[in-house]
Parts: sequence; C-alpha cells; structure tokens
Amino acid sequence: MEYKYLMYSHLLTVVPCIFIGAYLLAVKKGTPFHKLLGKIYMSLMMITAVITLFMPAYVGTQFLNHFGYIHLFSFLTLYSVPTAIIAVKKGQIKKHKLKMIFLYFGAIVIAGGFTLTPGRFLHTFFFGN
Repeated sequence: MEYKYLMYSHLLTVVPCIFIGAYLLAVKKGTPFHKLLGKIYMSLMMITAVITLFMPAYVGTQFLNHFGYIHLFSFLTLYSVPTAIIAVKKGQIKKHKLKMIFLYFGAIVIAGGFTLTPGRFLHTFFFGN
C-alpha cells in the first residue's frame, strides 16, 4: 500500500486543526460560530486520528509491527473528542474546556513537534536529510 496518500490525507485534515483549534481556544466560547467551528474541528480531529492508525510507525519502537509511541496521540484524540462532546452536552463546560486544551496541546502541539524529529517526513521536508 502507498502510505504517502495516508500521510497527505493526514496533513490535509490536521493542518486546518492547528489554526481552527488555536482560534477556538482564543475567542469567546458558546457563540454559534464557536459551536460551528468546534464541530468542524472535532470532525477533522477524529478523521485525522483514524487516518493515523493506518500509518505505520517508521521511527522508534514498533508494537505489533505497526504502532509506535506517536499513535498514543491518536488514541488520546479518539478518547478526548467524544468525551468532550458528552461533557458539553451535559453542561460540564469546565470539563469540556480542559479536554479541549489537553487535546490541542497533546495531539497538535506535542505530536506535531514529534513530526519534526529526524527520520520523519516533515523533518525531511523542512530541513532536508
């Protein structure tokens, strides 16, 4: 299978999340626009998490000849998004807010930082071999 298509699909879904998530964290909460963008952000995050589960880990330790430590962020996303939606629907706004902050910094900032390590595609793309 050609994994580069998965990688490009992942980038197509996650790059908007960098900007949408930062915007959502910075603006007034609870507005109709916040809710709309939140639904888009959550959908893109779920799609990108599922895509990454099909991408094999080429850097670092592998588990089951496929998964690496970076996949823990996929599972973080697959857990955080639904539980954050449940929290907000129950009116547990503080819980929702914390989950969204941890999701953004875990799955976007930290995981994104790991994609810039040597041996990964984005490191090669930005810095060469």
